[in-house]
Amino acid sequence: MTFAYAPAPESRSVVDLAPSYGLFIDGEFTEAAGAKVFKTVSPASEEVLSEVAHAAAEDVDRAVRAARKAFEKWSALPGAERAKYLFRIARIIQERSRELAVLETLDNGKPIRESRDSDLPLVAAHFFYYAGWADKLPYAGFGADPRPLGVAGQVIPWNFPLLMLAWKIAPALAAGNTVVLKPAETTPLSALFFADICRQAGLPKGVVNIITGDGSTGAELVAHPGVDKVAFTGSTEVGKAIARTVAGTDKKLTLELGGKAANIVFDDAPVDQAVEGIVNGIFFNQGHVCCAGSRLLVQESVADEILDALKRRMSTLRVGDPLDKNTDIGAINSPEQLARIRQLADAGEAEGAERWAPSCELPSTGYWFAPTLFTGVTQAHRIAREEIFGPVLSVLTFRTPAEAVEKANNTPYGLSAGVWTEKGSRTLWMADKLRAGIVWANTFNKFDPASPFGGYKESGFGREGGRHGLEAYLNVG
Repeated sequence: MTFAYAPAPESRSVVDLAPSYGLFIDGEFTEAAGAKVFKTVSPASEEVLSEVAHAAAEDVDRAVRAARKAFEKWSALPGAERAKYLFRIARIIQERSRELAVLETLDNGKPIRESRDSDLPLVAAHFFYYAGWADKLPYAGFGADPRPLGVAGQVIPWNFPLLMLAWKIAPALAAGNTVVLKPAETTPLSALFFADICRQAGLPKGVVNIITGDGSTGAELVAHPGVDKVAFTGSTEVGKAIARTVAGTDKKLTLELGGKAANIVFDDAPVDQAVEGIVNGIFFNQGHVCCAGSRLLVQESVADEILDALKRRMSTLRVGDPLDKNTDIGAINSPEQLARIRQLADAGEAEGAERWAPSCELPSTGYWFAPTLFTGVTQAHRIAREEIFGPVLSVLTFRTPAEAVEKANNTPYGLSAGVWTEKGSRTLWMADKLRAGIVWANTFNKFDPASPFGGYKESGFGREGGRHGLEAYLNVG
């Protein structure tokens, strides 16, 4: 007997959205200099949520100047005093977590279950974690008197808007820097709500500034001569452009870019556990994850068994209203991203891979893509080489551990990998051979603020999280 899921929608009434939002500069919300605005849209319903100010070069300059002015007093505060503000921000995030989770789901399209149970707890945890470091910087291993850099210009993506904000802002403030942050054009609302949290926490004016806009706004921020440190998470293409912009300057730079992670399943892996890890690795957040396990490498002898179990599990995934607590896969973030996913999926078919998706009814409004897997994939296929950034899994097979390593490393990216096996020695051998910044063993997509995260090759450089995440915001010689 199969039980049906009754709708269990989260109320959106906990979020009070204003019809328009300005830029947050020097502790106040203000209009953009040219009064230019853009609309932010819910990807699940195509409903216009609000109107947001579009920052121009003049606004970027105002924000950087405000941050520079605030830096003198903020950096001079004892670490224990800075920690108090970070603790306060973390507590307010916890208190407002339901509101922020609903807001994130409305603006981003991800399931409320993920916003509520994954994103928001991690956001608060990062501020708690770095609050603990603020008065211990001399003991972090970067010398007896590490100094902050100054003004940090930070540009974040749309897949984890509030979490990426926490990854960037928390270590920057703990180290004594001030911040100008630009959220993604399609998901600006949670950053603007965070600006209100900064005011609620009594954070001194100018320490955190939020400027909204498109890629041109981000480019102005990165190129501004008053910025001492640039941190960017996003596409490899934009990351390369940023690296060219800061080349020849004395700005410090960290880049966390794309990925094409291999999720490697050996013949001794527990099937049900591995299948759950595969599903979590690629369908979490609709596959909008830079470290998503988008390439499944399964040992040839168990490939049929794993694929049969995986297809059965995919058939149970619920696609639909992101505010429904039963939903597993929400909306694709934008029509542009949906078009890219469709283009690459069509290329997979055209190049001879076999496409499969469970039968599921997609909503008539919004941007949707059914969970999909491809078999018969070779390393020459575009779907095995290019980052799709959607709920699409490419399946390849291997016979020996050495072949698995060779195929896993045959990519311009190097952000993450997963290894599924009962043999600890094999896990350690694989982790040593895989050219990936993070390797998960018998799990996938597990994050902790104390653990560093970052990649190799075209996945960027530098680390975020942990003690290592402080280094990017300190003058360590």
